[in-house]
Amino acid sequence: MFLRSLLQHNPRFVEAAVALHQAGQLPPNSCVLDLDTIEANTALLCGRAHDLDLAVYAMTKQIGRAPGAIGAIARGGADGFVAVDMACARPIARTGHRLGHLGHLVQVPRAEAAEAAGLEPDYWTVFSANKAVEAASAANARGFSQRLLVRVCEPGDEFYPGHEGGVLLDDLAAMIDHIASLHSAEFAGLTTFPALLYSSDTGSVRKTRNVETLARAADIASRHPASPENLEINLPGTTSTEVLGLLADSGGTQVEPGHGLTGTTPLHAVCDLPERAAVLYLSEVAHIHQGVPFCFGGGLYIDPVFGDYEVRAVVAHDPSEILTDPVPVEMPHSAAIDYYAKLRPTEQRTVSEGATVVFGFRVQAFVTRAFVVAIEGASTDRPRVAGVWNGFGDPVVFGGVPR
Repeated sequence: MFLRSLLQHNPRFVEAAVALHQAGQLPPNSCVLDLDTIEANTALLCGRAHDLDLAVYAMTKQIGRAPGAIGAIARGGADGFVAVDMACARPIARTGHRLGHLGHLVQVPRAEAAEAAGLEPDYWTVFSANKAVEAASAANARGFSQRLLVRVCEPGDEFYPGHEGGVLLDDLAAMIDHIASLHSAEFAGLTTFPALLYSSDTGSVRKTRNVETLARAADIASRHPASPENLEINLPGTTSTEVLGLLADSGGTQVEPGHGLTGTTPLHAVCDLPERAAVLYLSEVAHIHQGVPFCFGGGLYIDPVFGDYEVRAVVAHDPSEILTDPVPVEMPHSAAIDYYAKLRPTEQRTVSEGATVVFGFRVQAFVTRAFVVAIEGASTDRPRVAGVWNGFGDPVVFGGVPR
């Protein structure tokens, strides 16, 4: 889906990935990151967000919580990081960066609340009174007061299947009272998800009904005596420079870009936005069976946000071949393990074992078996591998050499 954008806006990155793979420095089954472009994208987005008085908490799950990328995002000016779960929170804290938001998409498990409090997140989202008690108790044991955000919802709000949860508006005042009664907790604001969604029908981003619910919740909260003077309104989802004005106009105070920092939001697939593509999925032709080339899998993840589409990949034996016609790919069935994908080159095209295969996926490295590899200096004559990690942000050994 993002192959066109990669080749049009960041071809030197693709060339660097091919060259490093052919030199034996990049493993197949890798989500490869262009750190320089990620830093530049972050600086661009943060500059615009800060002009609108929006705090930026970056999401790193899709790029495998890679420490190199976390560092690049911090250098780009992010105010901190949002953790989709505790597996996200740990590498953020381990690398010495600020944990801005925890508990939003995935609530903190009861047995991990003490560890979560030890990470001292700026904000901790809760969906229920019981979860507020767990957060407050954990903060109390650490000797500080935790700022809590409440996720709100109403019937008819839009959720991805399996993401449902939150406090109904009729129960919000009681929830604020409950938080105010807890030692070592304070009500800080409200959140929802998703605030924005991409519409394939219009090729644009729209506000969800959740934003209307959030505005009603903010009105209720603003009149509550236990509310802070400056109520935090957290508005995540499909965030890029293109939508920051919309989020600010909707009352937002916090935004949480993820794919926006790698130039891979759905809007980037159909529009030329300021952020450049900064991630690719790299594979290798493993073998050829009865004339059909097979490439290694492990991270052949098709984000369902786009529905079905024809997958193509660049097949290159050296960097000079990146502009050859992309090859159709027969992806494994979604119910199958993605050990391999089949390439379908034309009869005139020669494909050899060991060739580099480049996909333009909207990656979600944390739900795959893929490596995460960072490249520095992709636009120079001396690109280099800055690190290789697994999807939890742990360094891994590749080719017998610790990275």
